[in-house]
Amino acid sequence: MASPEWELQVAIVARLKADAALTPLISGRVYDQPPSPVTFPYVTIGEAQFLRDDATCVSGGEIYVTMHGWSQAVGFPEVKRVADAMANSLHLAPLTLATNRLISIMHRQTRVFHDPDGLTSHAVIDFVANVEKP
Repeated sequence: MASPEWELQVAIVARLKADAALTPLISGRVYDQPPSPVTFPYVTIGEAQFLRDDATCVSGGEIYVTMHGWSQAVGFPEVKRVADAMANSLHLAPLTLATNRLISIMHRQTRVFHDPDGLTSHAVIDFVANVEKP
């Protein structure tokens, strides 16, 4: 049995690479660790945190997942389109995990800002997923 965080990452990557609204924007560039050099725009899997929240006869918890969108187009429009497409793709998505059970995944917030390099626009997209373990 794999960790719920890993199974959720696998399901998220598959969904984002197949999403009809996101594909034209990032051309399937969804990375855990981007290559060097990298083509913009792209998406990376960020941090994850599992908070156990067992109940009587049920083992599970919440997974907080952070995703990142990156662009070097002028201004914020491109990275905001990427972030919005990611949020729309994953919010309440019926993802299937290999051994764990996803109850729900919800978009919590999006932050957009310029990176310190002065060239890159960065979106941080946060989700929370509720899972049950077998």
